[in-house]
Amino acid sequence: MKNVTMHKHFILDGFSELGVLRPVLFIPFSIMFVVSLSANSLLLYVVVSQRSLHSPMCILIAGMACVDLSVPVFWVPHMLLSFLFDWRGISLIGCLVQMFFIHFVETFQSTLLVWMALDRYFAICKPLTYHEQMALPTFLKFIIPLVVRNFIMVTLFVSLAGTLSFCASNVMNHCFCEHMALVQLACGSTAINNLVGLMTALLNVADFIFITASYIVIFSSVLKSGKSGAKTLHTCVTHIVVITVSLTITLVAFLSYRIRNGLPAAVRVFFSTMYVMFPSCFNPIIYGIRTAEIRKHILKTLRR
Repeated sequence: MKNVTMHKHFILDGFSELGVLRPVLFIPFSIMFVVSLSANSLLLYVVVSQRSLHSPMCILIAGMACVDLSVPVFWVPHMLLSFLFDWRGISLIGCLVQMFFIHFVETFQSTLLVWMALDRYFAICKPLTYHEQMALPTFLKFIIPLVVRNFIMVTLFVSLAGTLSFCASNVMNHCFCEHMALVQLACGSTAINNLVGLMTALLNVADFIFITASYIVIFSSVLKSGKSGAKTLHTCVTHIVVITVSLTITLVAFLSYRIRNGLPAAVRVFFSTMYVMFPSCFNPIIYGIRTAEIRKHILKTLRR
C-alpha cells in the first residue's frame, strides 16, 4: 500500500455525460434555487409576522420552510459554480461537513411530517386534549427522541465514511457529497457503512409507516363518527401529497445506488439531486396554496 495514493480531494463530476451542454444546467437549477429561496422565505415571513398563524400546525409548516430554505444553501451554490466555471473540486473534510449538514437537515423533513401527523391526530381524534398535548412541554417528549435519533444516526454514518481509505478513484459521479456516492469510492470493506446507511433509511421508512397509520386512524375515526369528512380530507390531503412525492423520489434515488439497474448515470444523479431539491420548491407552494389561512395572508402580503 506504500505506493497507493490515498485521496483527500475529490471531483464532483455529476452530469459529466452532457459534455459541453453541462453549463446549460445552470439555468433550470438556478431557477429552482431562486424559487426555493423566495417561496420558503415568503412562507416563513408570513407565518412569523401574523399572530393569527401562530397555531401548532402553522408553526410546524414554518419549521418545514426553514428546513427547505436551509438544505439547498449547503450544496446548490457550489453546484451552480461548477456548471459555470467547472469548479468541481472539494476536500474530504469539506465533503464530510457538507454530507453531515445535508443529511441531518434532510432528516427533519420526515420528522416534521411525523409531528404534523400527530397534530392532526390530536386535533381530530382527541380534540378535548388537543391544546394540552400540543403544549410545548408535552410536545417536547415527541420531538426530542426523534431529533436525538437523527443526530446519532447521521453523525455515525458520516464518521464511518471519514474513516475509509479512498485509493481507487477521487471522481464522484454526483453534484454533492451524498453518502453512498462517497462510500463507493473506498478501497476496502464498506459493509458497515452500507448497513448504517440502510438502517438510517429504514428509520425514515418507519416514519412514513407511522404517518400512514396515523392518517388511517384519522379517516377511520371520521367515518365512525358519521360526520362529514370533507374538511378533514382537505386538511390532511396536503400532507399526504407531500409525503407521497417525497417518499417516491427518495426511494428511487436510494434504490438506484443499491440495486443493479440499467439507468444511465445522469438519470441517477438527477433523481439524487431532485430528492433534495424538489421538496424545497414543492412544499412551500403546496402548503401556501392548500392551507387557507396561510394562502389568505400570502395574497395580502403580495398585494402590498
